[in-house]
Amino acid sequence: MATASPAWIVPVLLALAALCAAAEAEASPAKVPAMYVFGDSTADVGSNNYLPGSAVPRANFPHNGVDFPTSRPTGRFSNGYNGIDFLALNMGFKRSPPPFLSVANRTNRQITRGLLGANFASAGSGVLDTTGDSIVSMSKQVEQFATLRCNISARIGEEAADTVLSRSLFVISTGGNDIFAFFSANSTPTAAQKQMFTSNLVSQYKNHVKALFGLGARKLAVIDVPPIGCCPYPRSLHPLGACIDVLNELTRGLNKGVKDAMHGLSASLGGFKYSIGSSHAVVQSIMKHPQRLGFKEVTTACCGSGKFNGKSGCTPNATLCDNRHEYLFWDLLHPTHATSKLAAAAIYNGSLHFAAPINFRQLAEDQC
Repeated sequence: MATASPAWIVPVLLALAALCAAAEAEASPAKVPAMYVFGDSTADVGSNNYLPGSAVPRANFPHNGVDFPTSRPTGRFSNGYNGIDFLALNMGFKRSPPPFLSVANRTNRQITRGLLGANFASAGSGVLDTTGDSIVSMSKQVEQFATLRCNISARIGEEAADTVLSRSLFVISTGGNDIFAFFSANSTPTAAQKQMFTSNLVSQYKNHVKALFGLGARKLAVIDVPPIGCCPYPRSLHPLGACIDVLNELTRGLNKGVKDAMHGLSASLGGFKYSIGSSHAVVQSIMKHPQRLGFKEVTTACCGSGKFNGKSGCTPNATLCDNRHEYLFWDLLHPTHATSKLAAAAIYNGSLHFAAPINFRQLAEDQC
């Protein structure tokens, strides 16, 4: 883990959370025409509910969703909302865009609800096509968006579609599953192996962004990977219950590589604008100053079983905590509703410590 956060970080995080809560209550008009979301379980709002097969990662059962409106599981790996939901609210939308797969097999008129956005994220997926099984890879997610784009163009015309998409926000949250897959195959990689893996991962990430740009995306909102070596699951594997350093090292390498790649793309692609929101910085701040930020438990999951509740996922038979708002982690790998709310506030309206080179609000409001 990195060194202590600056002293001003905690009060700023608290102020941002209060500010964004007030903004949600006011229900201001949406700042962008639409949000299009790509990634893994950190962004999935129910895509995997529509996939066949027993190997598909799912969260459409209790205790997931216990704090969601009507207390129902939706496919989100959370007790309530996830970070995408809060970003959508902060942007002025009444709710997150729906899973693309929930409308993909319906009429063209219903598909073009995508004019308000769609969510393509699939739990278990990664940057690489080889990551995950029986899920929607990033490559396939981009293909799905291409299909949606064709339907939008057919409905409102190519020029109008270009205008809508150029002003819309494209959110990407992925990479952690690729790191876990690499670590599962080689838990003690050499420096050369780590470098080769990270370089390939960043290269593929860059290709996905360029493909989206080619389909009309101009505003890219990237969410980096948190210190996944400190999640309950990796901790449960460590003899002393500590964070697994190699996972965190790989995460830092990926985050830096993506940061450099996005900077390079902004210099070479006309009209390309971006922001990188740092869930990594938010989680580090919570782990360093939990009580000051309203948290009491930052190592054990609220829902799960075994050591740190990190040996298995949140199932109907899992142990469930009562004070969910005081937990950093909901299950073995995912944040709670409370954590996601704080992270979204920091990424949306925060300083360069949490989002750079501009924050998500500034990216959304950019009219140039």
